[in-house]
Amino acid sequence: MSTPGTRHQHDGTQQLDAVVERVLDEVRRQGGAGAGPVEAVVRADLHRLALTRFAGSGIHQNTEDERTGVHLRVALDGGRSATVSTTRTTTAALADLVGAALAAARLSPRDAAWPGLAGPARVPAGAGPDDATAGAGPAERAALVAAFVEAAGGLETAGYAQTTLLTSAVADTAGLHARASSTGAVVDGIARALPASGLDGSPPDASFRADGVGRAAARSLADLDAAALGARAARRARAQAAPAQPLRRGELPVVLEPSAVLDVVAGLLSSTFSGRGLVEGTSGVRLGEQQLDPALTLLDDPLDPASTALPFDTEGTPASRTELVRDGVPRAVTTDRRTAAALAARGGLPALPTTAGAHDASDTWGPVAQAPVLAPGSGGSVDELVAGLEHGLLVCDLWYTRLAEARRSVWTGLTRNGTFLVRDGEVVGPVGVLRFTQSYLEALAPGAVTVGSDAEALPRSLTFGAAGTARVVVPPLRLARWNVTGGAAT
Repeated sequence: MSTPGTRHQHDGTQQLDAVVERVLDEVRRQGGAGAGPVEAVVRADLHRLALTRFAGSGIHQNTEDERTGVHLRVALDGGRSATVSTTRTTTAALADLVGAALAAARLSPRDAAWPGLAGPARVPAGAGPDDATAGAGPAERAALVAAFVEAAGGLETAGYAQTTLLTSAVADTAGLHARASSTGAVVDGIARALPASGLDGSPPDASFRADGVGRAAARSLADLDAAALGARAARRARAQAAPAQPLRRGELPVVLEPSAVLDVVAGLLSSTFSGRGLVEGTSGVRLGEQQLDPALTLLDDPLDPASTALPFDTEGTPASRTELVRDGVPRAVTTDRRTAAALAARGGLPALPTTAGAHDASDTWGPVAQAPVLAPGSGGSVDELVAGLEHGLLVCDLWYTRLAEARRSVWTGLTRNGTFLVRDGEVVGPVGVLRFTQSYLEALAPGAVTVGSDAEALPRSLTFGAAGTARVVVPPLRLARWNVTGGAAT
C-alpha cells in the first residue's frame, strides 16, 4: 500500500517525464528548419516547501508552497546558446518557451567555449526520498515546534520547522534522461533570555539580544531531535545574560561551534573551491600542495545514505563522492560542464575529477558543491576544544558575512547567538557581538587547526530548488588565530 508521500513522488515523476519529453519534441519540431541540428537540455523540477513558523513561543503560520519550474537551454550553429525558464506547463506555454529560447539563441554571438551536452550516462540511485517526510503535514511539524519550545524551559522562542520534497527530471537531445526525488527536514530556532545589568551596575540594555540557537537538517524528519535543539538554544541564551566581558581587538584563538563552521565551509566552497574561480583567476586554491592543516578533509558526497541531494546536477551530470581536500591537500574543485572543459584545456593543472556542481545559479555564481562534508577529527566535543584554550573566544554563530578579497578568501562579518570569552579553558562570560575580518584559508593553515569529533548536519538555506534541501555536515573547530576588528574595546 502506498503512502501519500510515495504517491506524490510517483505522480510527480510521471508528470515531469512527460514535460521534458514534450519540450524536446517541440525543440525538434521548431528547430528542424534551421541550418543545423539544435542541441537542447531541459530540466523540470517539482518542489514542495512546507513551513511551520513560530514566534513568542507560539505557532503563527503554517504554509505550504508547491511549484513547478521548467528550465531549457538550447544551442545552435555550433554554440549560439540561450537559456529560458517558465513555471507554466501547458502545451502552449512549453511551445512558447521553446520559441523564445530559439529566438534568443539566433541573436546570440557564437560561444567558442560551448561545452556540449552531457548525453546518456548511468545515474546512481542516491539516497532517495523519505516517505514520511514527503507526506508530513502541519501536525508533524507542530510536534517538532512544541518539543523545541518545551525544552527551552520558559524562555521566549522563535524559528521554524520545514519539510521539503524535490522531484526533478532532466533530459537532452543527446539521449540523457534521468529522474530522482529527495527530501529534507529542518528545525532552526532561537531562545531568548533577558540581559543582565552591566559590570558597573548600570541598567540592562533593552536592545541587547541574548539569543541562543539550535538548528539541524536531515533527510528524514524523524532524525531531528527538536528537544535537544531547544535545550541547546536555551543554554547558550542563559549564558549570555551575564554581564559582558571587556575584550581588545586583534587576533585571538577561537573555538567555532558547527553553526559558525558552516559559514567558513560555505565561503570556501563558493570561492576557493569553485571551478569558476580557478578559471577566472580569483581562487587561491593550490591543488596538490599542503595548503591547509593535515587534520582537514573536505568532501562533496551527494550519494551518502543520509544526503538530501539529488544524484545528478542541473545539467544531468551524475553525482559522485569527490574529495575536495584530503589531509589538508586540495585535490579538486567543483565544476559544471563549462568550467570542466575550460580547466581541461589549460596546462599545468593536475587531472581533476568530474563533479556534479551545476545548479540554478551556476551561470551567475559558478558551480558549488551540493552535499559538503567536513570530516570529523579527534579533538573531542566543543567543551573539550574550549578546555584547550588558555585565552580566546567561543563563537556560536556567524552572519552577514561578505567576501572582501577572493584569492585569500578574506571574509568579514559578525558573530551572533553567543560569543564568549574563555580563560584557562573555562568560559567566563559573554562579549557581545563582534565584527571579524579573516582569511578563511589562513585560519585553516597547517598547524592552526584542531578538528572536533562530533559532526552536525545543518541547513544551508531556506529557499526553493535544490538549495532548499541542501545540508552541510561540519564538526566544531579550534583555530589558532581569528581576527576581531570591531565591536570590542580598543
